[in-house]
Amino acid sequence: MELRAVVGPIARGFNAGVMALTKAPWIGPRVGRAITEITYVGRRSGRTISTPVGFRRSGDEITIAIALPDQKTWWRNFLGAGGPISLQLDGAERSGHAVARRDDKGRVSVSVRLNEVD
Repeated sequence: MELRAVVGPIARGFNAGVMALTKAPWIGPRVGRAITEITYVGRRSGRTISTPVGFRRSGDEITIAIALPDQKTWWRNFLGAGGPISLQLDGAERSGHAVARRDDKGRVSVSVRLNEVD
């Protein structure tokens, strides 16, 4: 049996649980300061994908540090010129432009510049 067939459903269940925590009235506001759900369109599949990520925010700049980047693929959608992304922040969906970078030590981060709110 392929490992992805086993790990995939477990990861989806875990991700659903994390996102449920962000919506819980008693803990959601605390969890939501460090975890958000991103949504983007896969560059090869063309599918719309949503996943929870940890982040840091400074004004309209969001930084997502990628733990174990060689075992994840989603961030590669934002290499080069980057691409559009949306995030759940402060109870609202915000759109922006994301760019992924790998430093000389192999660490990967995705920088998101939020679009102005109408």
